[in-house]
Amino acid sequence: MEAKKIKARLELEDGSVFQGYSFGAQTSVAGEVVFNTSMVGYPESLTDPSYYGQILVLTYPLIGNYGVPESHIVDGLDDCFESSRVQITGLIVSEYSFDYQHWSAGKSLAQWLIEHKVPGLYGIDTRMLTKRLREEGSMLGRLLFFTEKKNFYDPNKINLVERVSIRQPIDYGTGDKKVILVDCGAKDNIIRCLLQRDVRVRRVPWNYDFTHEEFDGVMISNGPGDPKMCRDTVALVQKVMDREKPIFGICMGNQILALAAGADTFKLKFGHRSQNQPCVEVGTKRCYITSQNHGYAVDGRTLPEGWEPWFVNANDGTNEGIRHTSQPFRSVQFHPEAAPGPVDTAILFDDFKRMML
Repeated sequence: MEAKKIKARLELEDGSVFQGYSFGAQTSVAGEVVFNTSMVGYPESLTDPSYYGQILVLTYPLIGNYGVPESHIVDGLDDCFESSRVQITGLIVSEYSFDYQHWSAGKSLAQWLIEHKVPGLYGIDTRMLTKRLREEGSMLGRLLFFTEKKNFYDPNKINLVERVSIRQPIDYGTGDKKVILVDCGAKDNIIRCLLQRDVRVRRVPWNYDFTHEEFDGVMISNGPGDPKMCRDTVALVQKVMDREKPIFGICMGNQILALAAGADTFKLKFGHRSQNQPCVEVGTKRCYITSQNHGYAVDGRTLPEGWEPWFVNANDGTNEGIRHTSQPFRSVQFHPEAAPGPVDTAILFDDFKRMML
């Protein structure tokens, strides 16, 4: 049942104000306001570390109707989420369903947000808000309760990867092939996809020097913020490239591999955050529907000799993957592990394992 309405508001840096009502923690926050056009999958999206520092606007009009699943630990990972906590700074929706129903639901979305001290607003015209973000680009915003004050805050000016990466290495699985997963804010489903292929995973912090260890391949994970903040990661990847070991990057991993190769990255106007981004494999007529969550991209024009674009976005022509022409180095901007979203490109994990044979 709907409780007493508590008013709150979202203020954008351009002076726009959107009035709404609280359904999460009653705490004022500030961050970068971005939107996601996915229809389903908010438990996975809200726990994706790539959203750290962001106030997330969901464009699908009805949110919360299937609640939040109970925790289910498998192989040391929670099978229902992409990390151990809600990563977003705040949540904005059009209509919140106070009544939820699903066979796996253990609590409401509101209860979950309150547990993690994350505010949520409903009653916002998310169509108008999203159109403004598309026209002006992602903006700084603050979600305010009562007469509380909160300064605008740009999370991209700090190293967000350092905030979400693990502190000490963690080992998973017992497969014959050993993969170093560089955790820049890794989604847990990346680990699940590797374990499903009988690969042993050693998950290491973003700046951990693993180059003295024995391994068969390196995977660079997704993560939040500006990839140029991850200078230590870039340097480590360059060391691996000198050893000619197989490398595969996902999302931020695509950007870090490009920086390690000598290419450049840039900030997109409003990013790609959805489950329906069409990506064309260069040199073919294949178009894959992909899950994406990123605000930065690789400038394909800056790729040095020996590198080539692998995928491009069919909507705006931006880079969606790179590969070396002779060495086992490649990466994609989208999420082959999905969660949530389509699994059309999960075959890339199989390709990565074959690279290690």
